[in-house]
Amino acid sequence: MKVLDADRRDRHGQIAALRDWLEAGLIGSERLVERMLIGLLSGGHLLVEGAPGLAKTRAAKLLASALGGSFARVQCTPDLLPTDLTGTDVFNPETGRFAFAPGPVFRNFVLVDEINRAPPKVQSALLEAMAETQVTSGGVTHALPRPFLVIATQNSIEHEGTFPLPEAQLDRFLMHTVLDLPDLETERRILDLVESEIASGVSEPPALGPDTVTSVRQDVAGIHLSPALRDYIVRLVVATRSAPFDAEVEHAVSPRGSLALAAAARARAYLSGRDHALPEDVEDLAGDALAHRMVLRWAALADGRTPRAVVADVLAATPAL
Repeated sequence: MKVLDADRRDRHGQIAALRDWLEAGLIGSERLVERMLIGLLSGGHLLVEGAPGLAKTRAAKLLASALGGSFARVQCTPDLLPTDLTGTDVFNPETGRFAFAPGPVFRNFVLVDEINRAPPKVQSALLEAMAETQVTSGGVTHALPRPFLVIATQNSIEHEGTFPLPEAQLDRFLMHTVLDLPDLETERRILDLVESEIASGVSEPPALGPDTVTSVRQDVAGIHLSPALRDYIVRLVVATRSAPFDAEVEHAVSPRGSLALAAAARARAYLSGRDHALPEDVEDLAGDALAHRMVLRWAALADGRTPRAVVADVLAATPAL
């Protein structure tokens, strides 16, 4: 048992070192780093939204470079085909048979850049990969590698030539994180960092591998979630379907929201060095884990309401214990 405890401490130290390295290379993006690691440790996918130039792509590439697994970047365009993502059956003249040629989604870590520029058929193909960890081609199902993590980005200021993600696909993301522009001091630190990297290059990341990620995920799954905290999570989700919030919400959060919030709370507790989750974990993650899973009524949208504002009101109206 002592050996197991030592192994767990060693793995936690590796994740802490990874977090420090990412934060050093992503000035002012501590929240994004935490969300990426929560997705990694809980086995959930992440959607990152923000204006161009906020290091969304850089963040995903830095994470992948430290994890040692296979990595692919997909730049979405309106003419992208599902087979460009998943792969297709190719005829081999030597054997006289068709053989499956896997696409970029057959990697441990997949960055889907500007996902809202991909047409609906491509988004549907990605949906199967994210939901089932598999791809079907020619009636044959092909399993994706483990671990499998999708980090998708989308710009919030460009709408021409884009295809809004359907609610079913949004629901497959563990969290939807929205980035803000940096303040003056942070922007100066970003400039200094880039100038330093131009002169001396990017520092070497701590070495992790897919096997370590798998083991850490097992550690995270063992984080204690008390009955009272589970009840708190469920009450938050059910509140989106109940009065007075049902007057604003057309489609409330499904049970998948409860599962996602619980998994994310465990991962945040692990990153904080605790063996148990707290209400503060749930409260900090609720906006990112629940807001993208609900659809507001037209009247609420006309009044300027947003899903995140509704989640904030639900938190304020729902006691933790």
